[in-house]
Amino acid sequence: MGGGGAAGGGSGGGASAGTGGAGGASGQTGAGGRGGNAGGGGRGGQSGQGGGQGARGGASATGGSAGSGNGGAGSGGTAYQPCQSNPCKILPLGDSITYGVNDEGNGGYRGPLFAAAVAAGQKITFNGSLSNGPATVSGQTFPKKNEGHSGWGISEVTPYSGGNAGIATVIPSPAFSSNSGGTPEIVLLHIGTNDSGSFSASQMVTDLNGLLDKIMTNAPNALVVVAQIIPLGYGTNDVIKAYNQAIPGLVQQRAAAGKHILLVDMYTGFNASSMLGSDSIHPNTAGYKFMADHWYAVIGSLLPK
Repeated sequence: MGGGGAAGGGSGGGASAGTGGAGGASGQTGAGGRGGNAGGGGRGGQSGQGGGQGARGGASATGGSAGSGNGGAGSGGTAYQPCQSNPCKILPLGDSITYGVNDEGNGGYRGPLFAAAVAAGQKITFNGSLSNGPATVSGQTFPKKNEGHSGWGISEVTPYSGGNAGIATVIPSPAFSSNSGGTPEIVLLHIGTNDSGSFSASQMVTDLNGLLDKIMTNAPNALVVVAQIIPLGYGTNDVIKAYNQAIPGLVQQRAAAGKHILLVDMYTGFNASSMLGSDSIHPNTAGYKFMADHWYAVIGSLLPK
């Protein structure tokens, strides 16, 4: 990919995988009926009813497309709650954008996401085999773990991955290992930027499909939040657009099968001219805050106090 070469661990890193979608930015995911749509912070879905239509982009707690206004079909029964631990165990999974390159002092999106939870009196921690970020956020010890591998793609070797065949290779180990925090309860997945310069959108979708299956097989009770990734600051973004357009279908297919999955649209509304750093790949502080706000809009109502 252009724009500075391989995504590295520093602020000057090159091509890093992009971020995810904005779905759910309009309405928070509620803990409605197991699969019932919860719009506007959980008021849209009815427990055991199979779910109605979410208000302003709310999404089913067990599956569906956050921010689409029509979350996944409900399945009735007990309300699904991903967070069985307190603090809730969240795995940030992806590439250098997940690692926070260009804003490592704040941990990328992880710092402001943690701050949002603290402000709401909620308790979360981050899992992963990697570690970086600030010592404290909002006066609390910041959990630095993450699974953001600079330069890596979905499940292919990219020009920036040092021969590693994508983040699919870290599932389940080391990502779900005890040293990484164990099996996560929520997975925040933002991946694909490093693939977009070397592979077609259809290949990327095939690879993402396999990655989702691998995550769900190894963490069947976890809520997987899949991002439509952020744009690059150069080129046409045609491959990223086509890839992003296919992701809702993957999410909806799994939601209809009763899987715990949501979509977040990080592409729409992300202003590449003001939210990316000088490498035109990695977000700046404002861009990572945008991402954090979108993640929180989807998972905030599900987090424990």
